[in-house]
Amino acid sequence: MPLAMNRDVFITCAVTGSGDTVGRTDKIPVTPAQIADAAIEAAKAGAAIAHCHVRDPETGAPSRDPALFAEVVERIRASDTDVVINLTAGMGGDLVLGGTEAPLPPGEGTDMAGATERLAHIEACRPEICTLDCGTMNFGHGDYVMTNTTAMLREMGGRMTALGVKPEIEAFDTGHLWFARQLVEDGVLEDPALVQLCMGIPWGAPDDLTTFLAMVNNIPEGWHFSAFSIGRNALAYPAAAVLAGGNLRVGLEDCIWEERGVPATNGRLVERAVAVVENMGARIIGPDEVRERLGLRRP
Repeated sequence: MPLAMNRDVFITCAVTGSGDTVGRTDKIPVTPAQIADAAIEAAKAGAAIAHCHVRDPETGAPSRDPALFAEVVERIRASDTDVVINLTAGMGGDLVLGGTEAPLPPGEGTDMAGATERLAHIEACRPEICTLDCGTMNFGHGDYVMTNTTAMLREMGGRMTALGVKPEIEAFDTGHLWFARQLVEDGVLEDPALVQLCMGIPWGAPDDLTTFLAMVNNIPEGWHFSAFSIGRNALAYPAAAVLAGGNLRVGLEDCIWEERGVPATNGRLVERAVAVVENMGARIIGPDEVRERLGLRRP
């Protein structure tokens, strides 16, 4: 693969996620006000896109309550800071089997919802982008399975397209990109599509460079892509993404440490990514250029 460095780069900041990180650092935003403030902080630091989950304000547990999403979106839009809003649509496909000897009935933590329910907050809030986890996989350890059948993905993708919300295809392995191409060929998603390469997440694609380039090489010509890794490689992956011709994602969803013993903030992670990009000789682009590039429809 020839070097095809991206010279005009946008940054996505994933500000909170749904992982069990609240007890590990007090920097994780939990309430709608904190999540909105984190998105604004990231935008001021150089992020063009804010990727938002919501959490139960009392417990910090992941939530898909449309009212919480609505408050986050309203607060961001009411601010004087422009940022493209990207809401998760990945909740509602959580299957926890009952164990190795009795997998059924499903166990505690299972949250399986239909397409209408999974997209209720997207229909209500009309963000410019929302995510589409383009496959089923063993996500982490134990009996948990991230569940997204081909039928569910076709239904959700079609509804996103009809709403005028740009799906961001979350690809955790090459098969997810294969199916994404099929969704575009079948007219479920619009061409060119937007892809997020999710690297280093057990048990999807590992974040070694050989696998990363295999993922990049499975993205059709003309599509737009971004990439990230988690944990210790999160702040190294911006360089890899830009060199491969892509854009990048950082944020507390992916990494809670700026360096050993130093808790990160979303703003600092974005600032570190900006420095990497600019020191490589590339330029950071803002929300309006992203909207033009991706063909986003403002609410």
